[in-house]
Amino acid sequence: MGTNAAAKADIFFALGDETRLRLVGRLSAQGSQSIARLTEGTDVTRQAITKHLHVLADAGVVRSLRDGRESLWELQPRRLEEAR
Repeated sequence: MGTNAAAKADIFFALGDETRLRLVGRLSAQGSQSIARLTEGTDVTRQAITKHLHVLADAGVVRSLRDGRESLWELQPRRLEEAR
């Protein structure tokens, strides 16, 4: 499998998990959010949300931005368009 195909496979792997897909949906609908906000209303721990966000970040689907002491997570729409 070529490098381009492997990069595309990473996106589908990242989006193939129900929790990660829900995170993408929340970021898409509500914009940039902290881990604390992404955890609200779920039965998933902050540590688990963080791990899922890192999988999405490794695939280029989201990125983390610093806002003072807090990290905000946002979508990278270009990568989602590539997958589409």
